[in-house]
Amino acid sequence: MPILSLAEAHALAAGAFRRCGASAAAADSTARALVAAEADGLKGHGLSRVPSYAAQLRTGKVVGDAAVSVTHPRPGLLAIDAGHGFAYPALDAALAELPELARRQGIAAAGIRRSHHCGAAGRPVEALAEAGCLAILFANTPAAMAPWGGNRAVFGTNPLAFACPLPGRAPIVIDLALSKVARAAIVGAKQRGEAIPEGWALDAEGRPTTDPAAALDGTMVSLGDAKGAALALMVELLAAGLTGGRFAAEASSFLDAAGDPPGTGQLILAIDATALSSDAPERFAVLAGAIEDQDGARLPGSRRLDLRSRAARDGLTVPDALAAEIAALG
Repeated sequence: MPILSLAEAHALAAGAFRRCGASAAAADSTARALVAAEADGLKGHGLSRVPSYAAQLRTGKVVGDAAVSVTHPRPGLLAIDAGHGFAYPALDAALAELPELARRQGIAAAGIRRSHHCGAAGRPVEALAEAGCLAILFANTPAAMAPWGGNRAVFGTNPLAFACPLPGRAPIVIDLALSKVARAAIVGAKQRGEAIPEGWALDAEGRPTTDPAAALDGTMVSLGDAKGAALALMVELLAAGLTGGRFAAEASSFLDAAGDPPGTGQLILAIDATALSSDAPERFAVLAGAIEDQDGARLPGSRRLDLRSRAARDGLTVPDALAAEIAALG
């Protein structure tokens, strides 16, 4: 398998997107996000997404040259229209303004509509934490989970992510889907021809399955059962209902080129970490230390940082078939 530097991986992905109809800016933003996810070990949000993204560019399900629109409907609020393009340029637009808005007012929010797959949800909140904010991101995704006690998917796996700054070191980052596992894990198992553990998903008849193809045709099991389903409802209301995005059951798949654009939404909240207490970051560090002082305990995201450092030093190992497929796209 070839080993690519991060720059080489970026060039490979961005080139494929440009050949398939993305603007240079959209291609660079999207490739940057996918390579960063790959480097963090989040392969389901990494380079494996390039072929399906490219297919969606070719059919117009993703608008390759979409112009991101940013308006300011109220002080401290950004309304961002992704224009049915990739989510990453819209997220970049939010990150460009939220830190200053949060510093000025204490709290700020960005709502993104007519969007697409936001990938590794921890990435944008981590950037906000590095700018001195506590940040939360809510994202809805195409229908994959039924309400608790129901049998028809009306919620997506609906990731939420949180980041908190720590003095002199990398932020705490929490990134989780509200299904028992991320849907990307099942997509990856299908691509590798592997079974999935029982308890991750149900088939179209509502029966537990270890077949990833049957799982993708069925529904995901929610994290924490009824509690996870309730949180997925919350994310739908915040990420889609509030922003003007489509609800999960109205959105087409992120995984293939069929249908019209998904049109999902994201909501990002940013709070100045010192707005309510000037020593809050130092207090955050106290709690982080209390966790790390315990044998076997670690802060969320620490494994990701180790993998990121290794990828920057040693490069990314990319399967031959995937590298060849991406190079041939166009």
